[in-house]
Amino acid sequence: MGDVKKTLSSLPTVSPQTREFPFSSADFERVRKLIYDHAGIALSPAKQDMVYSRLARRLRACGDTSFGQYLVRLERDKKEWETFINSLTTNLTSFFREAHHFDILAEQMKRVTDKHVFRIWCCAASTGEEPYSLAITACETFSSLNPPVQILASDIDTSVLAQGEAGCYRRDRVDRIPPGQVSRYFTHAASDGDQYTVRPELRRLITFRCINLLSPSWSAQGPFDAIFCRNVMIYFDKPTQYGILKRFMPLLRPDGQFYAGHSESFLHAADLLRSRGRTVYVRMDAPQR
Repeated sequence: MGDVKKTLSSLPTVSPQTREFPFSSADFERVRKLIYDHAGIALSPAKQDMVYSRLARRLRACGDTSFGQYLVRLERDKKEWETFINSLTTNLTSFFREAHHFDILAEQMKRVTDKHVFRIWCCAASTGEEPYSLAITACETFSSLNPPVQILASDIDTSVLAQGEAGCYRRDRVDRIPPGQVSRYFTHAASDGDQYTVRPELRRLITFRCINLLSPSWSAQGPFDAIFCRNVMIYFDKPTQYGILKRFMPLLRPDGQFYAGHSESFLHAADLLRSRGRTVYVRMDAPQR
C-alpha cells in the first residue's frame, strides 16, 4: 500500500440512471465491509460512485450480471478476490517523494557503528519507486553498489509488486532523479525506447513480498533499523492504526526510526512512539539524543 502509497481516489460521478448494473446501498455496504475486514480500508459513503466504476469492470470481465452474483463469486474464487482488492486500490508514488526522509535516512545509516546489516521495511512498495529510492540512498551513502543494506518491499496489491520486481520505468518516471544517478543505477539502450531498467545490483538489495498489514501474522521478521509506512495509515480508522503501530514498534531496533507520511499524526498512539521531527518517529523507549 502507499507512497509507495496505497490510496483510494474518486472517479467522475456515475448517475444511477445510466448504470449498466444495479448497485444498491446494500451492495455498497457489503463491499465496504469486505474491504475493511480484509484490508482495513475505511471507505466513506462518498466513494460509492468510485466503487461502482471500479467493480463494474470486473462484473463485465467475469460475465456476472449483478453485484450480488459477483460478491458471491468472491466467496469461492481466490484469484478474483485478489483482483477485487487490486481494483479498489490506486497506487500513487514517485521516486524520492517527500525527499527530506531520504536525507534523514542517510544520516541514520551513517550513525551505525556496529557494522550490522542495516534493514529497512518499506510497507507500501507499490510499483517500486520507493524501495528503489531507498536502495539508491544506501548506495550513495556507502559509496558502493553493494552496501550493507537489506530492504523488504511489501504491498497488498500483487499486480504492482510484479511491476516493482521488474524494475522497468518510463523516462517520465525517472525525471526526478539526478542524471548522474540515473546513469549509475539504471540501464537504457536505444532499443529500449523510453524504458529505463534498474541495475541488477540495485535489484539484489530488495526482496518484494505480498503482506497485508491486517493479517494476523506478517512474513516480516525484525529487527528493522527503519520502517517506511508513508501515507498508508490515513486510510485506516484510529483503532486500526493503533493496532498496526503496536505491532510495528517491537520490530524496530531500540534506536530504529519509523517514517510516516506528511499528513499523518499519531497523537492517539503517544504511548507507543514519539516524534523525532519531520514525520519521523521512534519507540517510546528509544534512547534520547
